[in-house]
Amino acid sequence: MSTPFYVSPEQLMKDRADFARKGIARGRSVVVVQYADGVLFVSENPSQALHKVSEIYDRIAFAAVGRYNEFENLRIAGVRLADMRGFSYDRRDVTGRGLANAYAQTLGTIFSSGGEKPYEVELFVAEVGASAEDDQIYRLTYDGQVADEHGYAVMGGAADVVASSLAASYRAGSDLATALQIAVTALGHSETADRVIPIEDLEVAVLDRTRSRARKFSRLRPARLTELLGERDADTAVSGVDGGAHSAAAPAGAADDAAAAPSTGAASTSPEPAPFPVSDDEPPVAPPS
Repeated sequence: MSTPFYVSPEQLMKDRADFARKGIARGRSVVVVQYADGVLFVSENPSQALHKVSEIYDRIAFAAVGRYNEFENLRIAGVRLADMRGFSYDRRDVTGRGLANAYAQTLGTIFSSGGEKPYEVELFVAEVGASAEDDQIYRLTYDGQVADEHGYAVMGGAADVVASSLAASYRAGSDLATALQIAVTALGHSETADRVIPIEDLEVAVLDRTRSRARKFSRLRPARLTELLGERDADTAVSGVDGGAHSAAAPAGAADDAAAAPSTGAASTSPEPAPFPVSDDEPPVAPPS
């Protein structure tokens, strides 16, 4: 009978941690930033259906990086736990700290178990409060560790590079436009050359305490993002920081020229009516029950 292959517990945990970290690093980064009216989530996600940022409950949001099937299972479990607790007791009893503790226990159990591979995910659980001092942001790693973040935080991808850019430009109490500008710029920052992320590739959501509804989660649609980031895109295209900026900003310039042409070349025609205002206050998609 051959001797069983032996691996020390320290080496086993190290190998499992390296495996999880490599899987998480292959994904794109997610940035969470506190601003004056709530919490902002920004990620680079070309998919319009597979979301990295989602709503969990009235004042609680969830963001993740890593393997989609794994963090989607965790998201659904969190929604069910929140719904059950809110229905059994009171909606105010559903807190971000309670959900973070539940996620930490689940991730820690899976990581220390030798029967299955560790989850290749990292999570953000954020809760917006009545004031900026009451906002809570929790970061959970693949092995179940929980960290209480303040101001801003980054996970996934080149997190260190993005975090260094945020540290240099973040200011507490900024408005939404400034916080979004800082987050998008940090996501495009790299050690070699900065790049401009197209608006269509951005997934942006907020927990806005100023909303009159009980549900504070809202996604920022491309029209709203264009309004908030239009000046940034135009300035970057002129400066020529990235080659892709010209292709991204050219249609906007062509549209401006086309809009100005009727006012100079066709003075006899009646002026066009003002465009209908676009509202970003769209109801969020309800989570599955």
